Amino acid sequence: MKCAVIFGGSGFIGAFFAQHLLESKKYKKIYLYDIEKVSEKNFPYRQKLLQEYRSQIIEILGDVRKTITWVPEESVELIANFAAVHREPGHEDHEYYQTNLLGAQNVCSWATQIGCQEIVFTSSISPYGPSEDERTESSLTVPVTAYGGSKLVAEKIHQMWLVQDSARKLVIARPGVVFGPGEGGNVSRLIKAVTHKYFFYMGNRNTRKAGTYVKELCNAITWVQNLQTQENRNFSLFNMSMNPGPSIQEYVRTVCDVGGFSRTIINIPYPVLLALAYVIDTLTRPLGIKHPFSPVRIRKLVRSNNILPRFLTKNGYQYKYSLKTAFEDWKRDCPEEWN
Repeated sequence: MKCAVIFGGSGFIGAFFAQHLLESKKYKKIYLYDIEKVSEKNFPYRQKLLQEYRSQIIEILGDVRKTITWVPEESVELIANFAAVHREPGHEDHEYYQTNLLGAQNVCSWATQIGCQEIVFTSSISPYGPSEDERTESSLTVPVTAYGGSKLVAEKIHQMWLVQDSARKLVIARPGVVFGPGEGGNVSRLIKAVTHKYFFYMGNRNTRKAGTYVKELCNAITWVQNLQTQENRNFSLFNMSMNPGPSIQEYVRTVCDVGGFSRTIINIPYPVLLALAYVIDTLTRPLGIKHPFSPVRIRKLVRSNNILPRFLTKNGYQYKYSLKTAFEDWKRDCPEEWN
């Protein structure tokens, strides 16, 4: 019985990757290792997503920041390491390093302990740093945030694990923003803002944002694994984004198209909106009120992440989803998130 373990398995990507592996019929059992169970997270769609495969999924409670002592009954053919602290803003700098570095070290040590020879690791495009220039897998990495720095070091930890045994295999994906049903992140906030008429441009219509549909990411990971096997290689690192990454205006227009409505989006000067965000943040922070107008998020909205998936295009990967068909699929699967 082929078995896989997904660290961070109750998270957004983890839930979809579990479904993806089980639908492929190559794996009969999936362990989801996480600090919380799927049912304990406030994302009902993830519970719905995995309901069909409940007999093949076992959830293990554990913290990757600590030594992993659990040992499964079966031999593990694949480890997917998706465990991370990633939301920006939302955490102190040391939290990104603590989870992302210790998690990488402990997962790799555990893989060695149980004799698993294949790991998939999701990194991020954050190690490139913000830039209007195009970035490919061969571009210099210049992380400017604790998240980006911690992800880059975590990549190196996984690569150190790889070189210790010639039989090992490693795939590292650097995705842009990953969106889809049950995401609850940047693209979900964009959809809500456009739908409810509180989205504004700030001179950023043409700002490019690398992004990918969660199902496309799962497809691409498996495709790269298969390519590795065909070419008898043991390491691949690839950027994961639509090609090219859509502009903010393209995201907005596609939301309107798929949502079946039109919107006239006004432009507010960036300095004005940033100042307003600071005022809102100052007033709401002491009260513990959450809001979508964080100054960090406002600054991110005017910075391009012009990341190109050169590895995928060079090797002939065929995309299954465009931005429009991804949004249509999302709306069809989870219409309540488009109301």
